[in-house]
Amino acid sequence: MFQLNGKVAAVTGSGSGIGKAVALLLAKQGAVVHLIDLNDDAIKTTATEIGQANGKAVPHVCDVTNQQQVKTIFNSIGKVDVLVNSAGVSHVGNIENTNEEDFDRLYKVNVKGVYNCLQAAVTLMKQHRSGVILNVASIASHVGIPDRFVYSMTKGAVNAMTLSVAKDYLHEGIRCNCISPARVHTPFVDGFIKKNYPGREDEMFDKLSKSQPIGRMAKPEEIAHLVLYLCSDEASFITGCDYPIDGGFIKLNN
Repeated sequence: MFQLNGKVAAVTGSGSGIGKAVALLLAKQGAVVHLIDLNDDAIKTTATEIGQANGKAVPHVCDVTNQQQVKTIFNSIGKVDVLVNSAGVSHVGNIENTNEEDFDRLYKVNVKGVYNCLQAAVTLMKQHRSGVILNVASIASHVGIPDRFVYSMTKGAVNAMTLSVAKDYLHEGIRCNCISPARVHTPFVDGFIKKNYPGREDEMFDKLSKSQPIGRMAKPEEIAHLVLYLCSDEASFITGCDYPIDGGFIKLNN
């Protein structure tokens, strides 16, 4: 079950965190994985790890906010069976202390970047009347989280784009779903804590971990396993859905 032999997958943000864990698992399950990330060294490292595990990966340095770059890379891939939109950035702030530069930066990566990859992938998938798309949204698109104004806005847009693509391409053989993780322990989280809470790293890590009812952050590999299922043929009856993977955050955090 959950084998992807003969499938071609494109994973954005595959240099680290959730995207890297997804790329490693999809390759382990037999897919040829095209690694899409802005960080050249990071995706080369991911590609090396996949190769050492006897998997197949092709790294592509790409700025997902640049539509022409995205189109060129996807056209070079030729056939895409699976797209995972994992690339994203975050920001801490409410409406008053979110400036225009912050707003534009998050919009460009988290919304326009997803749009660019969706458009490029759907165009290719239509030619074969098949394909699976998985977008990474967030619990922030479901519940109010303090000081996450613009991040929540962008993840709400990802959720909405997921529904729209699922509806529009239902009869083209293309499925589109998204997941909404809570906090996941990635290098991004460690960097975020170090930057915003210098000298209080251990305290804040413990506090953020315990904000999930389950008492800890998720591991990237746990997120990847849900992604694998939704991208596999075993999930062929699922489209237009969002799956919280949140340690009980949405329903039990009261």
